Amino acid sequence: MDKKLADLIRLGYKRKLSYTKFVPGQVHIPASGKSFDHKELIAMTEAVLDGWWTEGRFASEFENKLAKLLGVKYCIMTNSGSSANLLSISALASHNLAEKRIKLGDEVITLAAAFPTTVNPLILKGLTPVFVDIDLATANVDVSQLEKIVSKKTKAIFLPHHLGNPFNVDAVKKFCRRYKLWLIEDCCDALGSRYKNRYVGTFGDLATFSFYAAHHITTGEGGAVVTNNPQLAKIIRSLRDWGREYWFKTGSDKRRDEGVGAVKLSQLPSDYDDKFIFSEVGYNLKTTDLQASLGLIQLSKLNKFAKIRESNFNYLNAKLSGFSNFFILPKAEARSAPSWFGFLITLKSDCPFSRKEIVDHLHQNNVGTRMLFTGNVTKQPYFITHQVKHRKGDLTNTDFILKNSFWVGVYQGIDKKKREYMAKVFENFLNRYI
Repeated sequence: MDKKLADLIRLGYKRKLSYTKFVPGQVHIPASGKSFDHKELIAMTEAVLDGWWTEGRFASEFENKLAKLLGVKYCIMTNSGSSANLLSISALASHNLAEKRIKLGDEVITLAAAFPTTVNPLILKGLTPVFVDIDLATANVDVSQLEKIVSKKTKAIFLPHHLGNPFNVDAVKKFCRRYKLWLIEDCCDALGSRYKNRYVGTFGDLATFSFYAAHHITTGEGGAVVTNNPQLAKIIRSLRDWGREYWFKTGSDKRRDEGVGAVKLSQLPSDYDDKFIFSEVGYNLKTTDLQASLGLIQLSKLNKFAKIRESNFNYLNAKLSGFSNFFILPKAEARSAPSWFGFLITLKSDCPFSRKEIVDHLHQNNVGTRMLFTGNVTKQPYFITHQVKHRKGDLTNTDFILKNSFWVGVYQGIDKKKREYMAKVFENFLNRYI
């Protein structure tokens, strides 16, 4: 890029976006958010000046770098983490998997406390969600409950690493091997988290990531599917790109692979354009180079962001541990190194105050909070309106978190002054009950 233009962008960032003075109680501290500087703006401007704009060289570079970072063979960028989830379930339902595919009416084990778009693809593909309970301290799957809900119809398990805390991968993998189940890791909240020194997203048949503005890194809107399975990678790309039999880089007429394998069923003329042979009921869920250029700079900052998140988490944990008679505080899964997305707080059953009282106090003092996603999706209006067919085990802990839990931020935009203020706001409220 021309140095003068880069200097102007740097100056514009400094004047308009670089710093907002933190005034305790007046400046809002959100539960999550994005962090960026002039480097992202320069990269996005470079992508705009390329004149390409749709998926291109920046997207390819991002896919390659994320795959290398995680240690996986294939990475496919998408326009959101929710789309990544949809593509993953759609891929496992593909006719191109023959007898290995999941079929109408098959069951998929997941969490009722998950984000809705972990569950919704199951509904859309005519599958039956089977809900398993969670552990109160980790907010992840209670692996002791899995054997109680598996059935002959169970074909897959789709689990999130909640708030960046890896679930018990060893136990889940053992369960999947025993019953020959597909495993999808929902890593949308967990980029950079590790289990036994391996990144999450490298254990399942498929894994999904989100790069929404509130996540570990951002592309504005965006996501990715990763896998080590070449057949699944082909199917994911096909589904993402309208259902094409063959993979073409955007703007190119050169085939990039040998196809998903359904072309033999074609009744098209033999000279038909390969770009217009469709073998899947596909979508258009591609990203853009503008988003990918932003993501490349963000990806280079992931380690820095993760260290800040860890520091903020540890600080809040230390400050609130003195109030353990009121709270169940978050606990990392054994043998894991979370890249924390948030700090989950669960009020004990004998707590002298309600969740509403403490959350209202935090909001009145400009500290943002969030609930644990749907809480219990079976109680959400759309589940009732649409009479969603599902099966569930004992969801005692899920319902306890639904009624008693919330989380606050640890994201990289929370500096020392902000976290000290957050701790003070907590202490001002909690000291009333000591």
